[in-house]
Amino acid sequence: MTDTDAIPRIPTGINGFDQIALGGLPAGRSTLVAGTTGSGKTLFAIEFLARGVQNHGDPGVFVTFEEDPDAIRTNVASLGFPIAEWEATGKWTFVDASADIAMEASTIGAFDLGALTVRIAHAVRRIGARRVALDSLGAVFGNLNGFGSLRHELFRIVSALDLLGVTTVITSERPEEYNSVSRLGVEEFVLDNVIILRNVLRAERRRRTVEIIKFRGTSHRTGEWLFTISPREGIVIMPLAFLRPRERASTERVSSGNRDLDAMCGGGFFRDSIVLLTGPTGTGKTLTSLFFAAAAVRAGERCLLQTFDETREQLARNAASWGLDLDAMEGSGLLRIVSEYPEVASPEDHFLRIRRVIEEFGPSRVAIDTLSALERIVSSRALLDFVIALGAVLRHHEITTLLTSAPTGRVTPTVTPAIAMEVASLTDVTILLRYVETGGEIQRGIAVLQTRGSAHDHSIRRFEIDNTGMHIGDPMRGLSSVLGTVDPAAPGGLAQPSPQAGGERPGERDVRRPDGDADG
Repeated sequence: MTDTDAIPRIPTGINGFDQIALGGLPAGRSTLVAGTTGSGKTLFAIEFLARGVQNHGDPGVFVTFEEDPDAIRTNVASLGFPIAEWEATGKWTFVDASADIAMEASTIGAFDLGALTVRIAHAVRRIGARRVALDSLGAVFGNLNGFGSLRHELFRIVSALDLLGVTTVITSERPEEYNSVSRLGVEEFVLDNVIILRNVLRAERRRRTVEIIKFRGTSHRTGEWLFTISPREGIVIMPLAFLRPRERASTERVSSGNRDLDAMCGGGFFRDSIVLLTGPTGTGKTLTSLFFAAAAVRAGERCLLQTFDETREQLARNAASWGLDLDAMEGSGLLRIVSEYPEVASPEDHFLRIRRVIEEFGPSRVAIDTLSALERIVSSRALLDFVIALGAVLRHHEITTLLTSAPTGRVTPTVTPAIAMEVASLTDVTILLRYVETGGEIQRGIAVLQTRGSAHDHSIRRFEIDNTGMHIGDPMRGLSSVLGTVDPAAPGGLAQPSPQAGGERPGERDVRRPDGDADG
């Protein structure tokens, strides 16, 4: 252990934060948590205390300068924190300074920090507290003027807390998301540890991130980390909250729902596989998802089918055209369909909903159609975090998963799918669907680009779609550049050709499908 790692940590218990902090907050020190309105400062402080009581039996003192204790008790009830019960058993106590601040500021213009420090010390000793939270500094120091006096008074209260041997979280407002760290401009210089919570508006949507600016004398992870706030789970930092080491890799095979595709993949998918199926509109992505779900029902397994592109009614109509009865499958209790458009929630909230269904429904299989729809509302980094977190949950539960995506361009793929580029390295099986024109006829081709831990068919095969499903045929002999030119950066080393790249030959080129062809 190095000197910088010798400082003991106290776990916060906040979902994913201790992974960023490499174990938790430095013990016996004060940490500044700064953020703008709605960034989650108060919730961070509350969770730090509440998780300490829940997980470690650490008593805590919450010092409130603005919110009434009754409001705090009510606001966190959905998280399952029985604060009133903890107060009765001596695990939690409030120091309510909100009324004192309002009265003293209006009469003498300043708040008596000496009296406040005495009250906090008394509360700490009375219940044997190990954790303290102060929310927030702006209310205490708002009437003080001058950098020197602000710094002196802040140092005074922080020193008193450190002498008590408690680990403290102190919240403070920020005037903007970037540039300055705090509103008063002195907090970050006095405190040993600084954390920033952001609530940035980008592309008309809010995106919360957390960043550790400094842990004096010890190490931590750097950069901004995406998080969301769940009414049931509190702060959830993605994807770190869900990454767990895999204890084993399954060798059991399950069917894709298509015997020919199973054969191309070496006998089916491994039980814990994550499969990425990518192709333009109408090549059979939704069809494959439906037959994948039907195979689960036939095997007596539960399957979650999440669709971002179609309504439940559209999906049932399409399934019926291929002889599949979704109503009957749902009625059996083995199929759960969740249909919602990406725009109704953030990707983080979509993830939490999917995870909640997985935990409640307990599926053996999951199909998500399509990831590309989420690209309408999210950056590539946030979408990658979504997939990493989802993959961690799926692998932990050993769930066979089918993810679909579409390339840029509705039919003729001119750019390798952005999400496929990012996700391919995280998946176990990558399957590519493609349109090809040969002899004046539009044909479909399928190729298995990778199957981790298994041999697979390396040929590009023709396939057809009719009212009974997908039928995979013979290899497409005598053709070249069907799937694109070689590009090491693309999934499996294959990229989609650009119009400038050439690759067109008489009787062998990419075409747009005629309008009106049903989307598969």
